[in-house]
Amino acid sequence: MAEESWKSGSCHCGAVQFDVLTPAEVTVQDCNCSICSKTGYLHLIVGSGEFRLNKGEDHLTEYRFNTGAARHLFCKVCGVKSFYVPRSHPDGYSVNLRCLNRDDFDDIAIEPFDGQNWEANIDDLRDKD
Repeated sequence: MAEESWKSGSCHCGAVQFDVLTPAEVTVQDCNCSICSKTGYLHLIVGSGEFRLNKGEDHLTEYRFNTGAARHLFCKVCGVKSFYVPRSHPDGYSVNLRCLNRDDFDDIAIEPFDGQNWEANIDDLRDKD
């Protein structure tokens, strides 16, 4: 297993700040669903033990749609969704790679994920864990 280290992230204004434990080489998903395609979200899935919110819990607001299972969390100040609790991994987080410092990574592979057909493709994503 690759060595992991804590990497810092934040929303645009810095009101929400967090750390994520991840290796320096990662694969993230570029989803084409209705919300991800509009926001340019790049999914880095981590377990709850690999995520810590350092600042800004009081600055988060929640949005749910469709099945209501995913907890989309946005900064109330700047509107950026830096992370959320995904329907696919309700015991973890999806962190937006764009909210982390890319210089902290040695290699980032971006693979497409067909979220427009989520039910037909989610097992493929879960199998990569």
